[in-house]
Amino acid sequence: MPPPGQTPLPDWDGLKLRVRTLIASHRVMIFSKSYCPYCNKVKELFRSMRVEYYALELDVTDDGPSIQQVLAELTNQRTVPNVFVNGIHIGGCDATYKAYQDGSLQKLLGDSKDVEPYDYDLIIIGGGSGGLACSKEAATLGKKVMVLDYVVPTPLGTSWGLGGTCVNVGCIPKKLMHQAALLGQALQDSRKYGWQYEEQVKHNWEVMVEAIQNYIGSLNWGYRVSLREKSVTYLNSYGEFIEPHKIKATNRKGQVTYHTAETFVLATGERPRYLGIPGDKEYCITSDDLFSLPYCPGKTLVVGASYVALECAGFLAGLGLDVTVMVRSILLRGFDQEMAEKVGAHMETHGVKFIKKFVPVQVEQLEEGMPGRLKVTAKSTEGPEIHEEEYNTVLIAVGRDACTRNIGLDTIGVKINEKNGKVPVNDEEQTNVPYVYAIGDILEGKLELTPVAIQAGKLLARRLYGGSSTKCDYINVPTTVFTPLEYGCCGLPEEKAIEEYGKQNLEVYHSLFWPLEWTVPGRDNNTCYAKIICNKRDNNRVIGFHVLGPNAGEVTQGFAAAIKCGLTKELLDETIGIHPTCGEVFTTMDVTKASGQDISQRGC
Repeated sequence: MPPPGQTPLPDWDGLKLRVRTLIASHRVMIFSKSYCPYCNKVKELFRSMRVEYYALELDVTDDGPSIQQVLAELTNQRTVPNVFVNGIHIGGCDATYKAYQDGSLQKLLGDSKDVEPYDYDLIIIGGGSGGLACSKEAATLGKKVMVLDYVVPTPLGTSWGLGGTCVNVGCIPKKLMHQAALLGQALQDSRKYGWQYEEQVKHNWEVMVEAIQNYIGSLNWGYRVSLREKSVTYLNSYGEFIEPHKIKATNRKGQVTYHTAETFVLATGERPRYLGIPGDKEYCITSDDLFSLPYCPGKTLVVGASYVALECAGFLAGLGLDVTVMVRSILLRGFDQEMAEKVGAHMETHGVKFIKKFVPVQVEQLEEGMPGRLKVTAKSTEGPEIHEEEYNTVLIAVGRDACTRNIGLDTIGVKINEKNGKVPVNDEEQTNVPYVYAIGDILEGKLELTPVAIQAGKLLARRLYGGSSTKCDYINVPTTVFTPLEYGCCGLPEEKAIEEYGKQNLEVYHSLFWPLEWTVPGRDNNTCYAKIICNKRDNNRVIGFHVLGPNAGEVTQGFAAAIKCGLTKELLDETIGIHPTCGEVFTTMDVTKASGQDISQRGC
């Protein structure tokens, strides 16, 4: 017995024997600490692999420090987790994950003997732009791939084919209807250019919708053919996890099949959010319904201030409809607010009405029909005032929700943001469950754009199966809002630039411009606007690019490549413009906001 007050010396020989026995008697032995996030990550890995492990928590074991000292002598590793597989020392968290990624961990486990082989190398849940890109790339790299895609019908029963939101109810039909509206404006302009026509010009909604849906149908078919050519298995079924590495697939007839895979990619996208008020799902439509609507919507209320809301309001008004936009707070949240206000002002001058700082509280049906008649009751966000008005159609465009809550993610432990359903991932699109990845609109804090999902999907497949290390770059991604006067941007909004760099470190150059094509009809002078935000502390590097004008998407796409290469104001000044174009305004900007000088234009 040691003297009173002294701690007994450890039985080192006994401890060494105990440690060696633990290592030898467990297929996977983890020496851990209960509070250590790296230990939890390693345990999560083995759980995801359906491999049992034994963990000794050194922080709650009386002789934990002594065992850790024995481990240090045995392995030359003083940290936890300390992982052994079939008696072989693997190491810590990073070493275990590296062994998993290069396949050596699976070999040590002898998985081929103990676990049935998976049906597929990769299963992708979601057949939108990102999912299809990832599946085809993985198949090209020699992997056995399955894609599941299922469209839950809208409350009005609308559904669509393979290809996701962009192709069916997003970018493609939106841009085509935008073009239809622009043609209407071009017809008006044409008289000033000498075109003479006597008959009354009117728009036929049904003809436009049929033509657009026929084109979309050809794209749906093309995607299916492309998957077949690359030997990707396609199931028009709803995928749901029922256990690690295993999903249940349910088709429209309720028939169920089960499939396993080594790796999964979530590419489920988003769907429009409803208001949660009486009558919204019963009588209102969303963008999911609009583009295949079999009748002209008539007098329309668009609820929301998102880019979807303004784009839809813009082309509906351009087609000659009576359109009102009801806005709770600001337009185009997240975009440059000076540009957003100019977008709204242009829409107002061209017939779109705005009801600001109001929200609907009830939608009632007054008369059935195609369209029918609806009564909307709205309440002011600033007081007790009530607004009531009748419309033929109410289009809700107040945002979108990630389709992640009903696919069994909780069953396998994939974490989501409970507020919005978004999925947190690391810089390689990997979720907290190692064999599950996510791409596209469902990612937490990433851009909700089709080309981003496509790029992320391709690069993910190449990292998983092609030996690549290239990650998707989410910085300086260009985009365009296809309102009647298009708004293109790349980089930071002015508000965000000030927040990140400080107003004193920025120089903002800007100019109004008048497209030559608009001068003969004599319309909209000093409406188009261009702005660049430069970082004075970094050689006047362009950190924000904004243009409001015709073909803004085409203009922005070209400048986006230059911004990616580190465009500066000096390089813009040295660039010779193409005359006469809208894009050349960026090569001649010399007025700063700080100067307060007049930027009005009197000619092209």
